[in-house]
Amino acid sequence: MTKNGQSFRSIVRGAITLAVAAALYEAAARSGYFAAALMPTLPAIARWVETTPRGISWLGFFYGGNIAGGVFGCLLAGFYLLRVHDSAVTTLVAAAINGTIALAALVLAAFAGREVQTEAEPAAGKNPSAPVVLEKSAWPVYVAIALSGLTALGAEVVWTRLLSLMLGGSVYTFSIILAVFLFGLGIGSAAGSVLARKASSALVALGWCQFLLTGAIAWTAYMISSSLPYWPINPSLSPSPWYNFQLDLARCLWALLPATLLWGASFPLALAAAARGRDSARLVGGIYAANTVGGILGGVGFSLIVIPLWGTRQGERLLICLSALSALLLAVPRLLVWRKKLSGGAALRHAGTFAVLVLIPIFLARGVAGVPDKLIAYGRYMVTWLSGTEVLYTGEGMNSSVAVTRTLDNNAINFHVSGKVEASNEPQDMRLQRMLAHLPALVHPNPRSVLVVGCGAGVTAGSFTVYPSITNITICEMEPLVPQIAARYFSNENYSVINEPRTHVTFDDARHYILTSHEKFDIITSDPIHPWVKGSATLYTKEYFELVKQHLNPGGIVTQWVPLYESDDNVVKSEIATFFAAFPNATIWSNDQSGKGYDVVLLGQAGETKINLDEILLRLARPENAAVEQSLDYVGFHSAFELFATYAGRADDLAPWLQDAQINHDQNLRLQYLAGLGLNLYISERIYDEMLADRKFPESLFASSSEDSVAAMRAVLTAAPRSEQK
Repeated sequence: MTKNGQSFRSIVRGAITLAVAAALYEAAARSGYFAAALMPTLPAIARWVETTPRGISWLGFFYGGNIAGGVFGCLLAGFYLLRVHDSAVTTLVAAAINGTIALAALVLAAFAGREVQTEAEPAAGKNPSAPVVLEKSAWPVYVAIALSGLTALGAEVVWTRLLSLMLGGSVYTFSIILAVFLFGLGIGSAAGSVLARKASSALVALGWCQFLLTGAIAWTAYMISSSLPYWPINPSLSPSPWYNFQLDLARCLWALLPATLLWGASFPLALAAAARGRDSARLVGGIYAANTVGGILGGVGFSLIVIPLWGTRQGERLLICLSALSALLLAVPRLLVWRKKLSGGAALRHAGTFAVLVLIPIFLARGVAGVPDKLIAYGRYMVTWLSGTEVLYTGEGMNSSVAVTRTLDNNAINFHVSGKVEASNEPQDMRLQRMLAHLPALVHPNPRSVLVVGCGAGVTAGSFTVYPSITNITICEMEPLVPQIAARYFSNENYSVINEPRTHVTFDDARHYILTSHEKFDIITSDPIHPWVKGSATLYTKEYFELVKQHLNPGGIVTQWVPLYESDDNVVKSEIATFFAAFPNATIWSNDQSGKGYDVVLLGQAGETKINLDEILLRLARPENAAVEQSLDYVGFHSAFELFATYAGRADDLAPWLQDAQINHDQNLRLQYLAGLGLNLYISERIYDEMLADRKFPESLFASSSEDSVAAMRAVLTAAPRSEQK
């Protein structure tokens, strides 16, 4: 087993050291948010032990220690390193931990040795320390552990998508879900390591784990669809996000723990069940490879195929069936033995038992309910919308879940993406969507080409169709479902823009499209999802805005939506300051509700913006632009003066307010960590008043207009602040 003279105590010390090393290694990997390169590491650690029941148990503890480090690293990265520092610091921390582990391993290797037992060496009879040998082929074990990995990663994809609807898809939600998943795997692995000491029953225990997974998956499916969404939780009641994080953690543990415990226990049990007296490194490498390949297939398959084609409900049913298949494969060798040994009534009883065990997963799969329509629509606020609305449509796409609802008291149509309202035909939303288009289209003297980032209800893109000069409208959208729904439910509000011959819809990530496209535009307008949604902060970085600037024609204009609700001061300051860093002469235009803050539009150009009010008034008076006036009038702008009266400031005005603002860069994505702490706040009125406090009349902005027009605009803008108007 080891070199002469090495005591059992030294083996235990080495095993514990390596378990801690594995944990720290996983923490290093998770801290950098990249996958752990454990394939060569765990087999290397496995050479310290042999394939005895006791050795197999230690291998399971190594795996559990690795996962324990994953939990620590996940929370450390998600809640501290990436939030307080940036990805560079986080990666350096991961590298430092990894370097420490390398040094520890080298020191350990200098003081301890290992003699590898080959498969040719005979087993030592019934000696407790003798290698375990299974007489039958181990292929069912490898297939079963591959299916276990497939269902585990497939379930993580499905349940992360559903839980992010319920908890809000922030970076903190994803960190909590992943940490709970890893926590369950780690505890389960420790329990499975204890069971693995009895090698004779490891195969049976592994089979039961896979069978019990059918019930555990059904439990989680029931919790997510029929229980947790109806818990009386209103996240906006608490001003501190940390109270909600505790609730999120409790709900994730309650829903995910049973299944993750069983998946965690499956790995050490599979090691024990497949042990054949071979080199322990080869054993661990084979089992881990099978489990990893299954996990890759599960993650990719459920993300790209199962959910887009069949939805999460059918995905959960498939998970139950695959777990049942895994258990059945493990039962085949034993069934063949029973068929030879049993006869008569005993055979019938075992056949009946087997039939019942087959029927139970079928019953559980049939009982899986679909995700509530209102959870797709209203997400974490579902319980506050159980009445008063009607769901007209729900669909689960490749990237997002989409819903359309109707509010019963005013018949307003709302468009939802992944649990939040993204657009509607209510006055405040229509106003914002039209402003994103009309502001740049009127400021630009002769716009011809437009890029719209994010389709939404299509109202912004549709507002460009009323301009005769515009010949090309490109919509960049990630989710293929969205334009279909916009065309179906908002055709009146968006002028049927999806079916317009001038419209071209491209399905791509906006960053990728702008980075790879050679086309330039006169106007680029962006109405992305809220910055607290994981991944959306990439459309608010300085580097993104610089890319946008490079794709503007001379004199081109960019507009960007910034919400004041579901945000706090630091979030709004970061968004505006980052935009100003790329467009120093940018201006802010407010979309308020009865004089109270709601959201704003940022407008920027490569050079200084000049607005000629007289020229704009002449353009609007032309017969061919009658549709433009009608479009503005529809949302309450009865003249160009009323549209430009929404002016709310520029960089010079807001310099004192923005002095402590954090710039959002690709390297740190600071915004999504700031925004994830304020997603349940509704203090837009106070933020708006602070923005307007130092607003001054922009002399240079309207300098090209006549004195009469400037005087009229000054009279509007020097009136009482909008939040004081009644």
